[in-house]
Amino acid sequence: MVKEEILMEEEEEEGKGNLEEEEEEEEEQMQKNNRKCKNVIEEIAEKLKTAVEEVEKIEAAKEIRKLVRKSSFSGKTRSRFSAAGVIPPLVDMLQPCSYSLLAREAALLALLNLASRNERNKIRIVASGAIPPLVELLKFQNGNLKELAAAAILTLSAAAANKPTIAASGVGPLLVQILSSGTVQGRVDSVTALHNLSTSKEDPKLVLDARAVYPLMNLLKDCKKYSKFAEKTTALLEILSNSEEGRDAITNADSGILTLVETVEDGSLVSTEHAVGALLSLCQSSRDKYRELILKEGAIPGLLRLTAEGTPLAQERARTLLDLLRDSPPENRFSSSTLERIVYDFAAQVDGTDKAADTAKRLLQDMVHRSMELSMSRLQLRASSCTPSKVQSS
Repeated sequence: MVKEEILMEEEEEEGKGNLEEEEEEEEEQMQKNNRKCKNVIEEIAEKLKTAVEEVEKIEAAKEIRKLVRKSSFSGKTRSRFSAAGVIPPLVDMLQPCSYSLLAREAALLALLNLASRNERNKIRIVASGAIPPLVELLKFQNGNLKELAAAAILTLSAAAANKPTIAASGVGPLLVQILSSGTVQGRVDSVTALHNLSTSKEDPKLVLDARAVYPLMNLLKDCKKYSKFAEKTTALLEILSNSEEGRDAITNADSGILTLVETVEDGSLVSTEHAVGALLSLCQSSRDKYRELILKEGAIPGLLRLTAEGTPLAQERARTLLDLLRDSPPENRFSSSTLERIVYDFAAQVDGTDKAADTAKRLLQDMVHRSMELSMSRLQLRASSCTPSKVQSS
């Protein structure tokens, strides 16, 4: 028995020894790979910086992109390339007067891969002067290069430190053009870039052109109202609703107000908050002008539901808008907050204060449901009255 225990202990010690040897070999191999990767990076960087011929620079830029994409440690590879000084010569390759389209495209793709998921590289690229040549590429007729430039602006604008520089570059109207005429991916990138720039907390801030309303409305109509894309689109529309030109554009856009009402009904917590904010901005600017337009699109049911189910800000906005949409004058108006208080007091008397909140919520939801049914009935009645009567054949 003792011999068996000794043998087992020896086997365990031997197993531990083998495991340690394997770990040491793996560590040694990893170090070799790191040294090899570092040497390759330095060689490519040197090639890029010292090359005289454009062809060699293009080749080096392609190798940078390839190595970053294929590396198992892409984050470390991005940092090493940056430390090796490749960003300034790549940015220099974007200059329109000095390099061909092929060189500019290769440099742009390499920079995109270096900037991805690396905040420091994003900031270094902008600090190296990338924005002016990117703006020139956005003006270009070549659709592929234009949309690559939009993707680069999107990536670089994700860094807060870059937003003021990009916003001041005049990039806004050029991104709006892509909203109207770009590919699906180009439009998505432009919306996200505009959203990134519009959220800057520092001056200068991006000034959105009211012409963005029409393509944004079309995109909002076609997307799922609860998607992240809808959240960004409605955020931009809410910003645009703060100017008279923006409000006019929302009103004149095909089904503009209806699209915002549908987003209030079907959107996520974020998109409903922005959509109701845009509608409220319209009504607060001129109740007489916008009240009937909003009511005509059947906004009441969605707004009532939002007072119970939205974010705190959306609930507040929905209550304010409901008050503005009522027929009675302001001094006699029965506010939605008063209604909620009455319902709560009634629920407290019926079920007690412990259950009052839940009971009040159920009662309000039932009222919303009934209001939606009545609204649908009115809409159907209106639709049938507007339908031309059929002429029966004799």
